[in-house]
Amino acid sequence: MDACPIGLFDSGVGGLSILRELQHCAPNERYIYFADTLWFPYGGRPAPEIRKRSFAITRRMLESDVKLIVVACNTASAAALADLREAFPVPFVGMVPGLKPAVATSPSRNVAILATPGTLGGELYHRTVQEFGRDARIREVPGHGLAEFVERGELDTAALHERLRQLLSPAVNEGADTIVLGCTHYSFLVPALTGEFPGVRLVDTSEAVARRTFQVLDEHDARAPADATGALSLIVSGDSQAFRNHLQVLGFDPATEVPA
Repeated sequence: MDACPIGLFDSGVGGLSILRELQHCAPNERYIYFADTLWFPYGGRPAPEIRKRSFAITRRMLESDVKLIVVACNTASAAALADLREAFPVPFVGMVPGLKPAVATSPSRNVAILATPGTLGGELYHRTVQEFGRDARIREVPGHGLAEFVERGELDTAALHERLRQLLSPAVNEGADTIVLGCTHYSFLVPALTGEFPGVRLVDTSEAVARRTFQVLDEHDARAPADATGALSLIVSGDSQAFRNHLQVLGFDPATEVPA
């Protein structure tokens, strides 16, 4: 048993989609969420810059004695996950676009990957395509601007719906029957995506990442005691009050602030 907190980080609110699944499965755990809003968005930044931020955030979270870190961002996972695992003794769980389940369940094996340029250009993504996508038609759709909509709390505006149509209609019109949500921010767009493309399956890996997190904790015998009281603490590199407001809009209880 280990009562130390689980750490998660992302450039903004996207990783809250992972936190939501973790809290649902284990409300007795303590969580520390690092929102690197001062550097949002990660998607278009160079990989070395994201790697540098990921290392700095990890060092800060280790000061809070976290027992595991979830890199709750596809772009940061692509840029830094392997190096983080090599450099630090704490276990890491990262994000990989859900290409494997998408191809396995797509009736036509025609799949669109909606992700940031940083994710689509990363070695981790390309290895996934080589392993699971060889016999499928894979359409890469850079989600330009979508994370920004989520970060502003615009989850059901006319402008958002127009942007979704611009980005995804070409792939859907050419037969894509499955869309992989390759950015944690996009989990919050599921209602809008379902409204725009009602016949298309969506693959979101948030639940799978939560399951993997608890598998790793079990491997290290590091679950919190059953009678422990869960809590959520925040570290925010930018405007902390704005981020707390986002928490409430997205249905999270206000959290304790931890100095950045």
